[in-house]
Amino acid sequence: MTPQARVLVVDDSPTMRGLIKAVLRSDPGIDVVGEAGDAMEARNAIKQLNPDVITLDVEMPNMNGIDFLEKIMKLRPMPVIMVSTLTNRGAEATLAALELGAFDCVGKPLPGDPAPFAHLAETVKAAARSQRHLPEAATVEHAPAAATPAYAAPSDYQPSRKIIAIGASTGGVEALIAVLTKFPVNCPPTVITQHMPATFTKSFAERLNRLCAPQVKEAEDGDRLEIGRIYLAPGGNRHMEISNQLAPRCILTDGDPVNGHRPSVDVLFNSVSILAGAKAVGVILTGMGRDGAAGLLKMRQAGATTIGQNEKTCVVYGMPRVAQEIGAVGIQLPLNLIGEEILKSTTITSRKDRVA
Repeated sequence: MTPQARVLVVDDSPTMRGLIKAVLRSDPGIDVVGEAGDAMEARNAIKQLNPDVITLDVEMPNMNGIDFLEKIMKLRPMPVIMVSTLTNRGAEATLAALELGAFDCVGKPLPGDPAPFAHLAETVKAAARSQRHLPEAATVEHAPAAATPAYAAPSDYQPSRKIIAIGASTGGVEALIAVLTKFPVNCPPTVITQHMPATFTKSFAERLNRLCAPQVKEAEDGDRLEIGRIYLAPGGNRHMEISNQLAPRCILTDGDPVNGHRPSVDVLFNSVSILAGAKAVGVILTGMGRDGAAGLLKMRQAGATTIGQNEKTCVVYGMPRVAQEIGAVGIQLPLNLIGEEILKSTTITSRKDRVA
């Protein structure tokens, strides 16, 4: 029998603590071992209870969740799930937390809308199974960019006619930063679906735009795919696909969730396989579940280059594992080599590759 995940709930609101505990206790695989209302209480509870996972409020009195997370990651690395308000301010703080090493983030539900907590129990159990609480994992395996010298695209890099499609979920913030910061200013058109609440995707796109040489934006319906542009699917109620309406462009479509997600990586990859075929590169990064695996297989069957993140550098080896098992992954690599491989796969090698 699988051991229960032992969880400490940290939030300054008794009401929110009660809601989180109720959601988690409904799952037999989770044991809520304690709760705390601020960082001081949480520090003492961690020492006494030795939880496997913490859910941590972003905004708390005395010491906010970001400052407390930074101390946790330095003194006692362990899986932490940030619980944030669905606001721009909350999104910025949560993205900072994910870069500091938080396992994942969930939005606080609004009255009468428990949807943000729909995957909370599964996220907690995945966090408990992860190895990020080990110092070696926190400082080595999940900081791959420091393990090897930074890769710089050749000064004469010229993009071919290919489109890059990337899918990610849990751990994707760190992973996407590691990949996209290696892209040159003239990278091929790149489309991304990252599982993330709606408010967070806009802030994340803005964050990536500040960090990366190409322009990064939250995709809008009808955006034309252009060299040097990266398009992040907006979180919320629509899928992102690419379509050839006079020219390749992003389209946002209605539809039921696929693999429990909207936007779904599978939906994006399926559309890329149809429109671009062999003139595409598909990449599946860290994440829970199986979203994207079937779509990546369709891309490979259509002749695309397909890349999967390896187990050692994944926060959660879920989506890439399924993709590997079904034969969707053509090349499996550690995170720090994926950006370089994408560029090698999209540079001009002959006249037929040259952009028109």
